[in-house]
Amino acid sequence: MTEFTKLTLADARDGLHKGDFTSRELTEAHLNAIEDASELNCYVTVTADKALEMADQADAMIKAGDAKGVTGIPIGIKDLYCTKGVHSQTCSHILDGFKPEYESTVTSNLWADGAVMLGKTNQDEFAMGSSNENSHYGPVKNPWRATGSDKDTVPGGSSGGSAASVAADISIAATGTDTGGSIRQPASFAGLVGLKPTYGRCSRWGMIAFASSLDQAGPLTKSVRDAAIMIESMAGYDPKDSTSYDTPVPNYEAALGGDVRGLKVGIPKEYRVDGMPEEIEKLWQQGIDWLKDAGAEIVDISLPHTKYALPTYYIVAPAECSSNLARYDGVKYGLRVTGDSLDDMYKKTRAAGFGDEVKRRILIGTYVLSAGYYDAYYLKAQKVRTLIANDFKAAYSKCDVILTPTAPSAAFNLGDKVDDPLAMYLNDVFTVPASLAGLPGISIPAGLSAEGLPLGLQLLGQAFGEEQLLNVADVLETAADFKAKPTKWWGDAS
Repeated sequence: MTEFTKLTLADARDGLHKGDFTSRELTEAHLNAIEDASELNCYVTVTADKALEMADQADAMIKAGDAKGVTGIPIGIKDLYCTKGVHSQTCSHILDGFKPEYESTVTSNLWADGAVMLGKTNQDEFAMGSSNENSHYGPVKNPWRATGSDKDTVPGGSSGGSAASVAADISIAATGTDTGGSIRQPASFAGLVGLKPTYGRCSRWGMIAFASSLDQAGPLTKSVRDAAIMIESMAGYDPKDSTSYDTPVPNYEAALGGDVRGLKVGIPKEYRVDGMPEEIEKLWQQGIDWLKDAGAEIVDISLPHTKYALPTYYIVAPAECSSNLARYDGVKYGLRVTGDSLDDMYKKTRAAGFGDEVKRRILIGTYVLSAGYYDAYYLKAQKVRTLIANDFKAAYSKCDVILTPTAPSAAFNLGDKVDDPLAMYLNDVFTVPASLAGLPGISIPAGLSAEGLPLGLQLLGQAFGEEQLLNVADVLETAADFKAKPTKWWGDAS
């Protein structure tokens, strides 16, 4: 009998189309697995009845010959996507009880293609975090633990619930969002493929905003092929989003299996940061060797403003967050804490509704936008952001894609960095530059740390170059042949 929860998206799709099993059977298996894995805290709400109804509709689509790539596939949806009539609170107390009367464009696209929603996945509040320890609903536990250890590790953030759900086989794939690495870093920590598309490739309409010039939707999946199938359904032009790019969505899966001989792969010297663990350096060199063996040409490149990317990001993103989150005041929806006056209600609602990390970033953002500091911080950061984007443009005149590590370490233990914001922010050191430039990136699981935890390699592509990026990722995935899975310790581990 097929073990439904172990299937990749591509294998599940093929089995559904051949009639080997139904979407209802697939969905029921995942709903049972979610119940068994409750201690991982991956889901903040499970939509079991809705999922079975959607599965039946998908089975009817398949029977009628109208199936698409994701038809009948049970997936998890990050809590910051607005889903009509369903909990959509970006895991914040301030949005208590919010169930929107509309559907985000990305999820609308997925439902139109017949995907099945298992529920809403846990995340860092308002997508602010690198470990999924900032959720109002508590931290997510990574299904991966160090060899011989009983200590819980973080799944990365902010899309930690989505990553952990796929790694634990309680969703076949999941949606995430990436503002500064929030798809790619969790993918690295959880042994998955995580794709951040070009900014504007997927609509942001109906996604609860963190930093509007950076946020981008993308998938977390078990393979590169699965990511190609998912992104084809998620992407597309949307007139409701002024930053959406009006260009046809290609068949990304068809781009896989191509030749990379003669392709130029850039290796940026600036990503060899001080204190980088030797095992990360070795994995990076292994990735270089794999692509060289496949016929690619390795080219040394320079991205000279890389060292300014992290401080630039932590000025630009908080500035945008302080503006976006000003709308939450307890008046129209969500949490309301009454006070002696309107101003008092605002203060008490926001004090009670926002978590510490969100408050920290609002305060930073408000500071850098304030009179007297706007020119010194925010305006300067915007200029440096342009320089970082220009670095990539210059690099791509010498190479086709760029190869780097995804994260500076494997997953760390829950609680290890929660009291050290700067140490936490350094997790984004390899992912933030491409986010500032609006470029696509993908993380591929490529090896295990000395402690038996996953490590990822990151490929960065040119704007709207996802086809080439996915093809190179497919070659790298084949060479890495990463088959490791977490040893089950949760639920019924027998």
